[in-house]
Amino acid sequence: MSLVLYLHGFASSSQSHKALQTRAYFQQHHPEVELLVPDLPYTPLEALAEVSQVLAGRVPTAVIGSSLGGFLATWLAEQHDCRACLINPAVAPYRLLRHHLGRYYHPVRQCHYEVSEQAIELLQQLEPPELAKPSNYLVLLQSGDEVLDYRQAVHFYQHCQLDVQQGGDHSYQNYLQQLPAIVRFCLQTDEFCTEQVMFQP
Repeated sequence: MSLVLYLHGFASSSQSHKALQTRAYFQQHHPEVELLVPDLPYTPLEALAEVSQVLAGRVPTAVIGSSLGGFLATWLAEQHDCRACLINPAVAPYRLLRHHLGRYYHPVRQCHYEVSEQAIELLQQLEPPELAKPSNYLVLLQSGDEVLDYRQAVHFYQHCQLDVQQGGDHSYQNYLQQLPAIVRFCLQTDEFCTEQVMFQP
């Protein structure tokens, strides 16, 4: 059975709009696939521990990650040599989060997390200097992202499959329309890894 992991962004949860759309799409079109949508803590060490616990020693077929979840998905893809689809992924998130240190409440886990300098340093350690296998990545970006500069992702993931749409926002407008192509990329076998993925405008 294929195993796909969805990782939400910072200060988000398994109840985010994209997470719910992803879960509904898999349930309707790919019930044979095991989809895991964990509620991640807002600090990187605890988030990685949660991912490890959820995977329980298994290697995911693919990871879908949004924003900071895209950064963590990149780390996982490098560790496990699996595919990753990234939606407006955070590049060098430790730079941005330095301006957002403090205490955050997780509405699903119902607890607080303290984002500290120590967490920022750990994020920096998790960033790969380069991607071992760029063909493992599909990166969806919208130039209207008001939180992240999409050009940083264009540069870092330049050798990957990139889809850059003009406009949009950080939440990634029209995500539902892209899910069929996202899932095809995640579930394709190695022999089809160079197949062109088509997107709707």
